[in-house]
Amino acid sequence: MIFAGVYIKNPLFLAPMAGWSDGPFRRLCLQGGAGLVYSEMISADGTVRLQKKTLDLARFDDHQRPISLQMFGADAAIMSTAVEIISRYAPDFIDLNFGCPARKIVKRGAGAALLKDLSLLQKIAAAAVKATHIPITAKLRSGWDGESINVVQAAQRLQDVGVKALCVHPRTQTMQFRGAADWQLISEVKKAVSIPVVGNGDVRKPEDAKKMFAQSNCDAVMIGRAACGNPWIFEQINTFLQTGERLPAPTASHRIEMCLLHLHQSIETYGEKRALSLMKKQIFLYLRGLTNAAEIRKQILAANCTMDISTILESYIHSQS
Repeated sequence: MIFAGVYIKNPLFLAPMAGWSDGPFRRLCLQGGAGLVYSEMISADGTVRLQKKTLDLARFDDHQRPISLQMFGADAAIMSTAVEIISRYAPDFIDLNFGCPARKIVKRGAGAALLKDLSLLQKIAAAAVKATHIPITAKLRSGWDGESINVVQAAQRLQDVGVKALCVHPRTQTMQFRGAADWQLISEVKKAVSIPVVGNGDVRKPEDAKKMFAQSNCDAVMIGRAACGNPWIFEQINTFLQTGERLPAPTASHRIEMCLLHLHQSIETYGEKRALSLMKKQIFLYLRGLTNAAEIRKQILAANCTMDISTILESYIHSQS
């Protein structure tokens, strides 16, 4: 399918998640059936200052295409310069985050805080569009709180300044990730604009994705937390949408083999020390629901090197055979 002018193989996207959507995980999700992946959030302020940690978030290889690099910021001039810099990495899309509810982001006037000032939100988006030839997209929440649901108005303003696609997570900032996502708001945005609309929120299994497509008429579905420790969810959803068949859950051995692949790719990307720090939380999710998972988690928590973790996981595979 063509999404905002770019070919993608299917309408299932990996969400931008700080601390999760890094290069190794993006590669696994694409191999597992995702049609498009997003980076972790990249600070516009850090980008214009050429901060190494910020620019490292923008790095990717061709095994991670198609990819959207997501940016956040609260100043139009800074965003314009930052988009010019990020464009040099040649991503398929640049996405503007107008939905992050995290306190440290909204305190800076960025993310979901911009839903309180749609004129500024529109100004930032217009500056980004003018700064690059790469398609600009945006991610929105439904509003700041239950008394200010303004996602439709925000969507129309963004379309007016040349944003090529939108993603809607229909929870307010004050809801964070609590309560139910109101998929009806995705439908209302879809009716109000002519550009593609991606639905996000509460898609945990194949049946959820099918319902979101049917209820909202969205063009694509974004998967976030449900993909963590579970990168094969994209294949499961794809198969269900195409055939109605529910693929069996991966075996314990398959889960651990995928976990080991993720670990080894993380070591290649970051080196031993950082991979050890980053991967423990990922490994715990791969282990979720498995026999003796609590004991294996204790062993991994106490491990001091990735070789020890590999040994623990490989021993677990042998114990299952």
